[in-house]
Amino acid sequence: MVSASLSSIQKELHDVKKDLAFLKHVLAEQYHLSGWAKKELAKARKVPDAKLLSHEHIKNKILAK
Repeated sequence: MVSASLSSIQKELHDVKKDLAFLKHVLAEQYHLSGWAKKELAKARKVPDAKLLSHEHIKNKILAK
């Protein structure tokens, strides 16, 4: 069984608090898509679902190599 010292737990908790503060900041921001991104998104939404590849299909292709 692994024992952890109080100082190591305190450091890990401090790191988690920093990460959470960063994530809260990112989520609070209001980002806007650029014109290019809006065009690409509109184009991607026009592609029929039948032409899209599933996550499983891509994962199997990558893992087969």
